[in-house]
Amino acid sequence: MIVRILGEGQFEVSDDSIAELNRLDAELEAALDAEEATFRAALHGLLAAVRAAGTPVADEELDASDVILPFADATADDVRDLLSDEGLIPG
Repeated sequence: MIVRILGEGQFEVSDDSIAELNRLDAELEAALDAEEATFRAALHGLLAAVRAAGTPVADEELDASDVILPFADATADDVRDLLSDEGLIPG
């Protein structure tokens, strides 16, 4: 799966990591209406997990992204705009 973090680039993430990313995605969704610190921690946790589990895709490669995640300084409204029925990460 190719995951794009807006403002950073793309990461190739193995299928083995999807369950953990979905768990973190659910935490982020739950934190959308929580205090700012809880929301920030959930967002940064998801993005850090993608960076840790993924392999950066070279900038010169033009692969379509399967998932688009918000930038690290995104607001709760920015995240809501990217949500689908399956959250940010399908599966």
